Amino acid sequence: MQASNTHIATTHVGSLPRPDGLIAVYRSFETGEAVDEDAFQQTLCDAVAEVVRRQRDAGIDIPGDGEFGKPMGQRVQYGSWWRYSWQRLGGLAIGSATDYDTTPRRSSPGHVVLTTFADRRDRTRFADAYGDPESGITTGPRPPAPVCVGPITYTGHDAVQTDIANFKAAMQSLGVREGFMSSVSPGSASRIGNRHYKSEEELIYACADAMREEYRAIVDAGLILQLDDPAIAENWDMVNPEPTVEDYRKFSMVRVEALNHAIRGLPQDRIRFHLCWGSWHGPHVTDIPMRDIVPVMLAINAGAYSFEAGNVRHEHEWKVWQDVKLPDDKLILPGVVSHATNVVEHPELVAERILRFARVVGRERVIASTDCGLGGRVHPQIAWAKLQALAEGAALASRELWR
Repeated sequence: MQASNTHIATTHVGSLPRPDGLIAVYRSFETGEAVDEDAFQQTLCDAVAEVVRRQRDAGIDIPGDGEFGKPMGQRVQYGSWWRYSWQRLGGLAIGSATDYDTTPRRSSPGHVVLTTFADRRDRTRFADAYGDPESGITTGPRPPAPVCVGPITYTGHDAVQTDIANFKAAMQSLGVREGFMSSVSPGSASRIGNRHYKSEEELIYACADAMREEYRAIVDAGLILQLDDPAIAENWDMVNPEPTVEDYRKFSMVRVEALNHAIRGLPQDRIRFHLCWGSWHGPHVTDIPMRDIVPVMLAINAGAYSFEAGNVRHEHEWKVWQDVKLPDDKLILPGVVSHATNVVEHPELVAERILRFARVVGRERVIASTDCGLGGRVHPQIAWAKLQALAEGAALASRELWR
């Protein structure tokens, strides 16, 4: 995984708009309708081939498979990047009513615990907006997370190999040399109920050992592994009341250490890590500042770091890199177009955002990306326009940097 020494390369975070036919099949799975497995596999294979072609035609240098193998039964859905793991981990079951206690949980100095989704500080501060169906804040259906009832094991071997085969076939047919595939991190995968393990830390490490099998499969296939872990930054909003930064970093480092355990021995230059503050279209006034979380992110043993830098809550934080030294062997993938708005960024603005980072960390160490996944968050037509703006902006920045 290397940034180009001739131009600013482009990529994105993972999720891309699913075609209606694929969504319909996944919806049938959810409702228990009969599905022709052979027809489904052909639909999935064809969809991956088409999404890789569209990325190439849009000017994306390092494409992904669109996360098409991760079920999404609705056009608007924010959780497929995480919920897919429920089908690839053994030891999980649908919980009972007692497993889904909605009582808010309170933290105290030196003791950080996650509260409920409904008790997020951003959500409670803007309760009227979140409760208004016309406010534009929607995340689609939110099924309850499963509960761990036995030892966590990895059962997704066939599924990940299907994802890999579909993606590599599409890449080969189009002459694409490098591509990435995303996988959920232990810290995010473990945000489920727990009846089996003695502690939250044991559950996280069990998820780390299980998900390692998926990580190795992706790397062994010659693909770039992207580790998705919004929990590292997003959990801050789920701690009530707001903790000290020191307490939160200690809480988060348990998840970082588990992730490093899961990727031990894997080549860092084949791994990139994605950080975000949660992709829902909310106010996000309770996001932890990048400056406070960047040391935690850089403790992850990855070769590159992807993070939000294009939305209006975090764009100004490019300045953090004026003070924080990026390790010499690392790259950054700043988001320069955002999933958080339907406005398509002007290519000149995209170029300006790229230039800020390139002038601070060096042009060869920047790959232009998106803030987060576009699939399920903006309309498909808008998503593809954003990727085209990304490529056009990168071309403008390249002319400036290599003139």
